Amino acid sequence: MRAVVTGAAGFIGSILCERLLKEGWKIIGVDCFRDYYSIEIKKKNIANCLRSSNFTLIEEDISISSLDFIKEGDFIFHLAAQPGVRKSWGSEFQYYINDNIVSTQRLLEKVKKIKISKFIFASSSSVYGQSKSFPLREDSLTLPFSPYGVTKLAGENLAILYHGNFGVPVVSLRFFTVFGRRQRPDMAFHKAMKSIITGEEFTVYGDGTQVRDFTHVDDTIEGIILAAERGKPGHIYNLGSEREITLVEALNIIEKVTGKRIKIRKMQWAKGDVSKTLASIEKARKELGYGPKKTMEEGIEEEWNWIKDIYNSNI
Repeated sequence: MRAVVTGAAGFIGSILCERLLKEGWKIIGVDCFRDYYSIEIKKKNIANCLRSSNFTLIEEDISISSLDFIKEGDFIFHLAAQPGVRKSWGSEFQYYINDNIVSTQRLLEKVKKIKISKFIFASSSSVYGQSKSFPLREDSLTLPFSPYGVTKLAGENLAILYHGNFGVPVVSLRFFTVFGRRQRPDMAFHKAMKSIITGEEFTVYGDGTQVRDFTHVDDTIEGIILAAERGKPGHIYNLGSEREITLVEALNIIEKVTGKRIKIRKMQWAKGDVSKTLASIEKARKELGYGPKKTMEEGIEEEWNWIKDIYNSNI
């Protein structure tokens, strides 16, 4: 089978590409290597894929590209986006509009003219915002609490519009705090583990009691592939773990796995950060056959080994 994967050099995108290549797919990977974080890290992410004759990398910005590569895919996995809640305020918002809304609309406009099997849109639990009712279901109120969340919800709504009006077979997936190898440098686990190596302080916003549904990247990848196989066009699915873990508890696990103490500096609660996320995965379990398997300890140990490797540490 043939697929186009946008954001192919990113955290989740690169691991998805490797999984698909392992299963015999032909992949067009698209990435513009934006400098939101180290381009060198992204190049390492994609290195294994580049060794495969079934993988072609296209370095283009999909907000301005001709998108001619779309016709090479039976499946479109749209993972490219400008990430991050805290950076989405102020003047930075223009990048979120461009990369998360404009780019998504351009892809949908392009695929409406061709026949594809499935268009998978990577959304986020950020669309739910500061909810008071848990676990979060796909039909829960969506009231984003950050500009980033607003743009991801806009992408979902565009997907629904193009499905309803043009029959584009779109499936949207709401990812819940993904962790594991290749996690972005702006994400908490990566920053905490890097701080152990550098001896710098790790910043905790608030008191650390915020709850997250941490989901291992391999479980997320499995959900993406199941959605491509079984997802109902026009539908939305949560991909979470159904685990409630506070940031403090997660940091304790990191200290246990690494055998090192984290130097913590506390700052006031960051604007846009919600106090809790927790997914209901009942729909994904029933319709996709999705079921997360990786434990927090397994995932953190894996991520720690990867962190030591990319920062050349023998700690």
